[in-house]
Amino acid sequence: MTGALRRIVVDIQPLRSSAGFRWLYFGQIGAQLSRQLLVVAVPYQVFVLTRSSLLVGLVGLVQIAPLIIFSILGGTAADAFDRRKLLVAVELGMALTSVGFALNGGDDARLWPIFVLIALNAGVSGVEAPARNAVIPAVVSAAELPAAFALQQTLVQTMNVLGPALAGVLIAQLGIGAAYWLTVVAGIFSAIAVVPLGPQRARDAAGRITFRAIAEGWQYLRSVPLLQQVMLIDLNAMVFGMPRALFPVIGTEVLGGDAATVGLLHAAPGAGALIGALTTGWVSAVRRQGRVVVCAVCGWGLAIAAFGLTRILWLSLLLLALAGAADVISNVFRNTILQLAVPDGLRGRMTAFKVALSGGGPRLGDAESGAVAALTTPAFSVVSGGLASLVGTLAIAWFGRAIWEQEAIVDEGDVKRILDEPAAP
Repeated sequence: MTGALRRIVVDIQPLRSSAGFRWLYFGQIGAQLSRQLLVVAVPYQVFVLTRSSLLVGLVGLVQIAPLIIFSILGGTAADAFDRRKLLVAVELGMALTSVGFALNGGDDARLWPIFVLIALNAGVSGVEAPARNAVIPAVVSAAELPAAFALQQTLVQTMNVLGPALAGVLIAQLGIGAAYWLTVVAGIFSAIAVVPLGPQRARDAAGRITFRAIAEGWQYLRSVPLLQQVMLIDLNAMVFGMPRALFPVIGTEVLGGDAATVGLLHAAPGAGALIGALTTGWVSAVRRQGRVVVCAVCGWGLAIAAFGLTRILWLSLLLLALAGAADVISNVFRNTILQLAVPDGLRGRMTAFKVALSGGGPRLGDAESGAVAALTTPAFSVVSGGLASLVGTLAIAWFGRAIWEQEAIVDEGDVKRILDEPAAP
């Protein structure tokens, strides 16, 4: 591979050098496939049963509380116990909730079990990301961390493309039950894959969950403005600029398609993100990582706003793909900043706060976009949301400054400099 090509194509060195990262990577295949199948299947089933975008939006709303509560508890658990065992238990728990979805996937399906099961699934999945992301800095070097997160995003976005597209085809050809049963198989695979990872305990792990430990994590977050702004920018983009709850109505009524069209809309951001992730060979050389985050999230908002203005399928897919490409670049650097600016003993809790915001944000965004669409039109909801995401990002960067001035963290001196910055009041 030439030097120029190496600077563009995703760096696979972490997979070569770390057996632990390889097991973690393969385990995420099933987890992400399962998640993306549910992202399409659950809203589509609710829309078929009710024909209501508002109720589709409520699917996201009921997930917020369990996701936030269990991600914080899960992050504390990831700093206190063996992270590998936690991952195995979480993946099996997600597979169990998928069994419930499958059993309610027939012609006699009822609405209330869907809301109960998706809330349970959100709570269990909220534990996964803190445990998984806290392991990565322990199995790769600091210099390889941007490449590791780029590889992780490549896998995630591959599943983001395959999962929704596969869900759309399965639902259209075999029924929604087939998509749900596949999530069961994927969850079991993910649990088995991480078993060989080996024990993964944080340094000075307490072996118990306490409110003091949770408060310690919260105090650390409050003391570092950079971390606050990284999380707020993501929350802002997801609350206002995530129109996925409207994909069923846009796909079937605005674009005149069917379940396969809805699956394509869900898959398009992942397709763009996959292309973006595959061309991240340059990320390790970036010094002003925060500025890339700001620019990428602004690109997301603009692409989403433009998506709301079109009624042409190919153009809709292209704009969603551009949004996905911008999001994956932002995500690589946000994860890198988060993990390197946090001591190992706090990584689970900091990732938990990020998951609570970035995971709860899209679900709150589902409710927001569904409610605005019910009061106005789907197009107005999408356009106004994309523009609000853009304005919010610029405001955080302008008034916060820490993320705009951030430089790559490469040694302990950089960490000390971040900690010495004035804390938010």
